[in-house]
Amino acid sequence: MREAIIYYGEDNCWIAECPSLPGCISQGKTKSDAISNIKEAIEGYVLALEDDGLPVPEERFDSVLVAV
Repeated sequence: MREAIIYYGEDNCWIAECPSLPGCISQGKTKSDAISNIKEAIEGYVLALEDDGLPVPEERFDSVLVAV
């Protein structure tokens, strides 16, 4: 299980990022699409690391959302 941050982007689409996997970003026309796409991106990212014999970063669930 991975933490994903979803927000509305400038290009009229939803952006999804996985902070524990640097560069693991996806998007979708709807929130649901973005969630589905980031799940697929996370799976591919982890498989690529494993295939290359690289360590998979642990998930820390340490993001904090604040309004300032």
